[in-house]
Amino acid sequence: MAAVTNDAPPVLIVGAGPTGLAAAMSLARAHTNVRLIDRALEPAAYSRAIGIQARTLELFEQHRVVEPFLALGHRLRAANLYSNGHRLARLDFDPLHTRYPYLLCLDQSITERLLTEHLATLGIQIERGVALVGLKQDASQVEAQLLRADGRQETCRAAYVIGADGAHSTTRHLLGLGFSGKTFEQTFLLADLQVDSDLSEDEFHLFASSDGLAAVIPMGGGRHRFIADNVNDVNDVNDGGEANGGERKPSLDLCSAIATQRIGHPLQLSALTWSSHFHLNSRMVERLRTQRVFLAGDAAHVHSPAGAQGMNTGIQEALNLGWKLARRMAGQASEALLDTYQLERHPIERDVLRQTAFITQLAEAERGPMKLLRERIMPVLAAFGPLRDAARLMVSELAIQYRRSPLTLERVLDGGPRAGERAPDALVHVIDGPLGRAPGTARLYDLHDPAFFSLFLLVALPGGTQAAMDATGALVEPKVAADPDLDRLCSAVEATLPGAVRIWRVTDASDGEAPSLMHAYGRTRPAFYLLRPDGYLCARGRPASDASALMRHCETWFGGPGAAH
Repeated sequence: MAAVTNDAPPVLIVGAGPTGLAAAMSLARAHTNVRLIDRALEPAAYSRAIGIQARTLELFEQHRVVEPFLALGHRLRAANLYSNGHRLARLDFDPLHTRYPYLLCLDQSITERLLTEHLATLGIQIERGVALVGLKQDASQVEAQLLRADGRQETCRAAYVIGADGAHSTTRHLLGLGFSGKTFEQTFLLADLQVDSDLSEDEFHLFASSDGLAAVIPMGGGRHRFIADNVNDVNDVNDGGEANGGERKPSLDLCSAIATQRIGHPLQLSALTWSSHFHLNSRMVERLRTQRVFLAGDAAHVHSPAGAQGMNTGIQEALNLGWKLARRMAGQASEALLDTYQLERHPIERDVLRQTAFITQLAEAERGPMKLLRERIMPVLAAFGPLRDAARLMVSELAIQYRRSPLTLERVLDGGPRAGERAPDALVHVIDGPLGRAPGTARLYDLHDPAFFSLFLLVALPGGTQAAMDATGALVEPKVAADPDLDRLCSAVEATLPGAVRIWRVTDASDGEAPSLMHAYGRTRPAFYLLRPDGYLCARGRPASDASALMRHCETWFGGPGAAH
């Protein structure tokens, strides 16, 4: 996408948690002017969120930032649900079709540090000790009143504002938006400590009992996250010393007492390094956009930590919104493109609230239909393959899709992902690419740059052959016949999305660790798949019959500012 000049009004991002950092990363990669502020003078040393799902890792890979996460995180390859000491169900992630068939456990504080370091390579620094205290907007800009820690005030004139400032969002309050939902009655605790037991170190363990819930989440090196509900029901146990702000924090004795009550496995807790109480909320806003101000992450929705969905949902919202703002800021799309943020993400947020509330209620049920479902029916359902597959895809967030989005152009092909779904990775042989890219074998995710659209043209080789090696080990380049339909499609797309699309002609490679192109994208040749910058497919079809529809679609949504209405 075209670079934005330094004197252009910035996108102001309020809040430097994972959501705000991801939004800044998406915008900065597309050369959009960004300003990132946070009222805290220092990043938080401890945090609640510790799970990074497979889909988030795929997006980090596309942004070329995943490796340090993999190096520092601990991989959990399955989740277990127990009731009164007996395992009811086990959900393993190995069958997922992704390079990341696991839940990666990593402190949110480390996630924030890694993203902050990556932003520095893009020229973005967090302005700490800067709080948003006022908002005023019109049709052309937002005037944001900022207050620095030293008492100085400033007016920031921004093109747009992203409120990623947490559950108690100042941005949301200044907009006067409601935060509808409910607060659960139970008091929960979180604790980071050492656990010595016979429980698997690469699996998540959730225990339901008549006394309440307890969860043991290995984080590597003997460290574990311990979670429990109904803390007020545990009597006669010292509840620790004073936490910040005068709130009493859970003690090691309290955690040990809960574990003894609720976990039917011998274990020893020790070396408590951090703990906290919290009350569970399930709330969301009805509008993610108010003129030029957007909400994302905990500012837009809060819910149960069940399934490790919250932080991941916020990051993916940020990446959904980031490329759309970048396109608009470059003057190449209308305001209607920004409205699709609400259309695409709000239904997903609503589903996350419903799913996490259901999981929490199911695990906590002490009697009635929900307990019957957990104890008797769930083990039967868990043994049913298609339901296990659906659960894996839901938890890993690989099932997230935008098939009903107006940005989606779907045409029937022989297999492959549908428009609106995530673009899966695949091993391809590059016949021709942008920027003088030499032919060779590569992974599709290595070719996609989230600052651009990617148009993949899938072509067939004569006789169905694949790229191969000769007797000396040298690559034998496949011969591909000229195709006027493909040539016309390339020219039309480049004219419609000038400077915003990279076009790759690819075919099937021989062998590799990644799924084959045919396995991941079907058998239709020739075919095109157009990827959005956030790694989702917005169109697919056949060059000969669907090129005109693709051009109209791109002109309507991604072309000039007068195209969409």
